[in-house]
Parts: sequence; C-alpha cells; structure tokens
Amino acid sequence: MIPEQPVTLALGDDLSLEARLALPDSPNVGIVICHPHPLYGGDMDNPVVVRVQEVCAGLGFATLRFNFRGVGGSGGAHARGVGEQEDATAALDALAKEVGGAPLAIAGYSFGAWIAALVGCRDARIAGLALIGPPLSMYDFGCVEGTRAPTLMVAGTKDPYCPPDDFARLTARFPWVTATTIEDADHFFFGKLFPLGQAVAKWTQRLPRARAAR
Repeated sequence: MIPEQPVTLALGDDLSLEARLALPDSPNVGIVICHPHPLYGGDMDNPVVVRVQEVCAGLGFATLRFNFRGVGGSGGAHARGVGEQEDATAALDALAKEVGGAPLAIAGYSFGAWIAALVGCRDARIAGLALIGPPLSMYDFGCVEGTRAPTLMVAGTKDPYCPPDDFARLTARFPWVTATTIEDADHFFFGKLFPLGQAVAKWTQRLPRARAAR
C-alpha cells in the first residue's frame, strides 16, 4: 500500500488544514475523502474514512484525507458547512496539482457526504462521487441531480439518520447512482467495514483513468 505523508493545505494567510496524502509514482485517479461532523467527534482518523483511504490507496490511487477547519491540527472554527465546502475545494485543488491531469473523485461520510455532494456536484473536475451514510434526515442531497458522474450511495439498513425508505426513494430518482445497502449496518458501520470497502472498491471500477504515458 502507498504510505501516507503529512501535508498542509493553505487556504490563505491565516488558515491552513492538516491532511494526509498518499501519492503513487504515476497516479491515474485522485480521491479526496471528507470526514463526519466536526462537532460530534468527526475527524480524518474516523474508521470509515480510514477504510475508504486504505481501499483506494490499495488499488493504487492517490488519496487525500484532511481535517476540516477547527478539527485536530487545522486552523479556524466550524463554519456550518459553508467554510467546509471551501476546505473540500482546497483539498481538490491541492490533489489536482499532485496528480496532474488524472481524474479527480471525492468521497465523504455522514456530514462529509453532504459536503462531498455539494462540492462534487458543481465542480466540473469531479469524475466520481462516493456518498457514505448520507444523513438524509438532516441534509438535502437533491444536488446529486446536477451530476452524471459515477456515483455511489451506500447506507446501512439500521441507520437512523438514513432511513431505508428515504434512501430508496432518493436513489430511485437518480438511475445513474449505484445504491448499495449493507444489511444490519448502523450509521457507524460497526462490524461492517469490510462490506463497505467492497462497495467502494466496486465503485472505483467505474471511474475513468488517466492515460498511461508512452
């Protein structure tokens, strides 16, 4: 697996974010990963975030996970989802510089899924979205209508923040979305990180790849 290195993302003179970058020699895809809600203990070391990173890095992709503003070693303070969108965009900008012209994708878990959806659906660079445990009872994910990039939405059947009926109704609106339910998984995917990783790995098969240099 590609080892991660600590990096700093600069968002101006007075704000920087703590991050971890895994960069292969010739990356053909770059994936940014967004963590769950900062006010409820979410950070880039969350087990779901780490699992997504491990799967993607294990497949040879460049990955960048980071702490939103106000979390861990990142400066600033929680910004109710507005500033966090700027954080995710800065992460995409930084990863884009590292991977050259390789396609970019964005993944997020819980609150991070909402941020990933908002940013990914309006950023023309995004070639894929993975929205894990989307808290449909808290946030609107209708913005998915604005993209046709390969999109994964995955939730557990026992997730109180993503009721199965709501999940089925939402994903039925978007036929290009791969909707995956993990039986008996709760919002935290306790004991279900392996099938979650399988779903993410399958999603990556649909992502475009950079052309190999001749």
